[in-house]
Amino acid sequence: MRILLAEDDPKLLKSLIHIFRNNRYITDGVSNGADAFNYVATGEYDGIVMDIMMPEVDGCEAARLIRSQQRADAETVIILALTANSFAEDVIRTMESGMNAHLVKPINMKILQETVQKLLKKKNEG
Repeated sequence: MRILLAEDDPKLLKSLIHIFRNNRYITDGVSNGADAFNYVATGEYDGIVMDIMMPEVDGCEAARLIRSQQRADAETVIILALTANSFAEDVIRTMESGMNAHLVKPINMKILQETVQKLLKKKNEG
């Protein structure tokens, strides 16, 4: 499985890459939404873990851009929001942008991994 990690905090991005690689995922990491969009535009990913508050293009806008691409996987790639924002309107905003789930920081790595695995399993079954 190939995962794109989009996070502007370098330490957190490094930790996420380490955790996903230790769980046998192929990972790429980027630090802003514009790069996330560009990586997805040129490569195939099974899932994206996306911070919401990033420079250049925020996570919600990056998700909208990814979903609007003219490619077969644009509608099916799993996009998981990772954010410090936990109000109901924040969850609504991420879902309206095309994300599949909303997780709140600080990250519970077990919940993150379980959510990614559950969404990828559901995608592969559907």
